[in-house]
Amino acid sequence: MPDSSSITVDPEFDGKRLIVGCSRQHLAELDEQYKHRPFVDAELWQGKIARAMQRHPDGVSPEGLAEETGLSLQQIEAGVTWRTIDFQHWHQQFRKKNGPDAEN
Repeated sequence: MPDSSSITVDPEFDGKRLIVGCSRQHLAELDEQYKHRPFVDAELWQGKIARAMQRHPDGVSPEGLAEETGLSLQQIEAGVTWRTIDFQHWHQQFRKKNGPDAEN
């Protein structure tokens, strides 16, 4: 199934999720769920960037990152921006649930 959050060991399979159900009905439910999940290119690019960065804990140049990921510098910028926005969204949700005004 197409899934922009799926990053694998083999870049050839990035953006593709193998789904397995314990029954035909379960598989159909999973299929339906993933059909409605939006495919976000920047999410896929962010995953490719994260995988490459794990290989370079001391950092890598933007050009080296582009070469290793197969992404353009513009795609890298979009992937980094997507990750930043995604983290900010998570942080806002976390604060709402666990902040001083949250119900415990």
